[in-house]
Amino acid sequence: MRNTISLIFILVVTLFSLAFVWPNNANDHLPNLPGDLSWPNGSGLIIGEFDRSSLRLGLDLRGGTRLLLQAEVPNDFEGDLTEKIDGTISVLRKRVDGAGVAESEITRQGASNISVQLPGLSIDQARSLIGRTAQLRFCEPAQSALLTLNPCDSDGLWYEAVGTVNGEVRALTGAYLEPNTYVSFNEIGDAQTSFEFNNEGAELFEQITSRAVDNRGQFIGSDQIAIFLDSELLSAPRVNAVIRSSGVITGMTRESARELVIQLNAGALPLSLTVLQEQTVDATLGADSVSKSLLAGFIGLILVGLFMTLYYRFPGVIAVFALTIYAILTLALFKLIPVTLTLAAIGGFILSVGMAVDANILIFERMKEELRVGRSAINAVDAGFSRAWSSIRDSNITTLITCFILYLLGGGIQLPLIGTFSAPLVQGFALTLGFGVLVSMFSSIVVTRTLLRTFVKSKYARRWISLGSISSSQSDESTESEEVA
Repeated sequence: MRNTISLIFILVVTLFSLAFVWPNNANDHLPNLPGDLSWPNGSGLIIGEFDRSSLRLGLDLRGGTRLLLQAEVPNDFEGDLTEKIDGTISVLRKRVDGAGVAESEITRQGASNISVQLPGLSIDQARSLIGRTAQLRFCEPAQSALLTLNPCDSDGLWYEAVGTVNGEVRALTGAYLEPNTYVSFNEIGDAQTSFEFNNEGAELFEQITSRAVDNRGQFIGSDQIAIFLDSELLSAPRVNAVIRSSGVITGMTRESARELVIQLNAGALPLSLTVLQEQTVDATLGADSVSKSLLAGFIGLILVGLFMTLYYRFPGVIAVFALTIYAILTLALFKLIPVTLTLAAIGGFILSVGMAVDANILIFERMKEELRVGRSAINAVDAGFSRAWSSIRDSNITTLITCFILYLLGGGIQLPLIGTFSAPLVQGFALTLGFGVLVSMFSSIVVTRTLLRTFVKSKYARRWISLGSISSSQSDESTESEEVA
């Protein structure tokens, strides 16, 4: 009964995963069908804002632009440079995400360099997107705004908050903030963001908060002041009193307060960026790489399948089915997370196929030993899996540890005598290899075992399960003398 439930579960998950990963343009990736027949197109999975209609392809497969930027630090700069770089990266990432550029990568390289990879964009588009200086703005509700010349959002609900300094109307922006915003805590330990304006900013903020206090109760939100970074709303705190040079933003978690501090400080003194290197990756190269990678994967699976079938016969056929299910489940996992696929990431996935085959070979060799001592086929299957598990577990754990180390190194880490080491391609390789190893363990231990236990009970399959180590008559005789589990 348990084996039947496992088989049904495997079939349902496999069919769902196959429908999930089926390519949108199947005829471009699969062999041509005879006549006027064509493959059906897939649609992925779309539920509300959850969109997984296609695999995420990296810059080397999709094409686009790669830029290396240098952050120029002012000569009179005093403060934490790491925080400034992190704030700049945060601004760039939010701007790129807001522009709808998927699968982008923005990472720090060295002390003050930033690497930006933007799939699907030309160099001019990339320069236009990231070349703007971050604009931090303080805004009022449209009903109470003194002037409604510059809206802060596309819906026109907020407009720039303005005041008068030396007879001149000015909008309150991050340029008036002192670069010393920090996270503080109130009497009961709740996180809050503390900020301070310079002299002109304090005069503007006093006028703006005075209007907010005077408008309190006229309509919902009349006593709020919104903080926008570019066109993104960061916070909209209520004004409880007239504030001049300093104040706090309450009602925040520690993590959100820390993030807001980085954004406010970056907006107060944004680092100017200089393009050190720019490179265009041709989309044609990406398409060619995808085709060759798929071809290499198919050839590898076919050769592995032939070897397993010829050497292990019926169990080898079962292993081929298990490997096919493994490939489908792994691709579905990559699409679901999602994992950005680069050539290095595809290499990690193909390498994990070898790990899955290795586990099956260990199991089958253990099964051979059990059959030689006279066990029945089904008991040999259970004993083979039980005895091979420790070897499979240890080998896969060591591989996962290596993947974990590579992932940390690829994500950027400070090393003695070397400095910051960052390699996104290494990180992608480690990620796909690690997930592939985890799925291969499920494939070899659960899928292969369930399929073998299902087919080994039939009359003819019991004869084929001998793996060439003993004759079918010996297998049948041992079955009669040993109770079938």
